[in-house]
Formats: sequence, C-alpha cells, structure tokens
Amino acid sequence: METDLRVARLAALADPTRLRIADHLHGGDVSPSELAAALDVPSNLLAHHLAALERAGVVTRHRSHADRRRTYLHLEQTALLGLLPDGTAPRRRPSRVVFVCTANSARSQLAAALWPLASDLPVVSAGTRPSRGVAEGAIAAARRHRLDLTGAVPQPIDGVLRDGDLVVTVCDAAHEELSEIHRRAAGVRLAQLRHWSLPDPVADGSQRAFDATVGDLAERIAHLAAQLDEPSS
Repeated sequence: METDLRVARLAALADPTRLRIADHLHGGDVSPSELAAALDVPSNLLAHHLAALERAGVVTRHRSHADRRRTYLHLEQTALLGLLPDGTAPRRRPSRVVFVCTANSARSQLAAALWPLASDLPVVSAGTRPSRGVAEGAIAAARRHRLDLTGAVPQPIDGVLRDGDLVVTVCDAAHEELSEIHRRAAGVRLAQLRHWSLPDPVADGSQRAFDATVGDLAERIAHLAAQLDEPSS
C-alpha cells in the first residue's frame, strides 16, 4: 500500500468514535440508524465521522435493495490490512453457519455452496419466503465457478435454526425482517446474527450480476471463516 494512502486510512481511524464504528462494522453491514443506536452517537456526529471514513475508502455505503429509503454501511475489509482488533467474533465457535435470504434461491444458496471451500463448519441455507426452486442464474453461476448446488432446494427458515447457529442474512429484505426471524427462532439461542448487504442478482438477471455476487460472497466468507477459526480468548 502506498504510504500516503496508508497514512490517510490510519488518520481516519485515529479517533475513538471512528475506531468504534470500524469495530462494529467488522461484524457486518448496518444502516446508519442501527449504528447510531448501537454506539449511542448523535446522528450529526455520526455523519461527520462516517464522512471521514468514506473519504479514506475505509467505509462505503449503498442504498437498500429492499427499502430504498434506507442505506447500508460496509467496512472495506481489504482496506484495513489487519489493523483492526477483532471484537466481533462469537465468544465460542458456532455449531453451524446459516445463510438466509428471502427466496433462498440465489444468494443464500451460493453462500452455502462457497462455505465448505473456506471452513469445515456445517452450513445450511434457508429463506423467509422461499421460492419453488433455485434460480437458473444461480445454477449457471455455480457451474461456472465449480460450486456444488446438487440437490439444493429452497426451504423455509421455520424449524431450521438451532442453538449455537451463526445466522448471516445476505439480503436487505431478510435483514429488515429480523423481528420475524427472531420470532421464528423463539427459544433458540443463536451464537450471533450478522448482515451482509448484497444486491439481488435475480432482479438484474445478468451473468455479470451473478458472478459479482459469487465474488462478493467469496471475499466475505473468507474473512468470516478466518475469524471463526481463530482460537477463542
């Protein structure tokens, strides 16, 4: 990394509030309002700190693919080069990873197919409103990237969640239905719940969109798997 860029990113993080923001985003994508509530920071002060992090390329944002009035903040993991302490990993290794999207027809299925390439933890996927079958675009993308979707069938989240699961929502609509997910998981003690804000490749329909989804998921999965494989303190 060029010295000037490294200095800019270190300077952006050289503030207690901004470091707390980065630590929190290390666990997944959140909206500004969720971040303000989690960190107990006034919205105007939060906007100031987010602007500094965005200028340095540490944080990016995009509009929700479900509720267009909402935006999500994303920590650019590759911009940090291991500078952040990992304060967001579960206290104990989860028993499984569960990827959840609305239809369970593309993003969550591709994530579940990618996961075994990075970790030996069991994995499953489910949907809040599952479709009848896996999207053709996802099947084609899996074939291009040599992923196994053999026997993949969309299934409802009801009855899937177990004690010790780490749940990762991979679409904004599922994340924005967290109260419904918690209701369906009543009595289940989840290890953690994270959100990855990814656009819906089915809505776009292009090969490029599906390949971009696979690439984004692969990068995020590599970071998560590395966190989970670290020895607990």
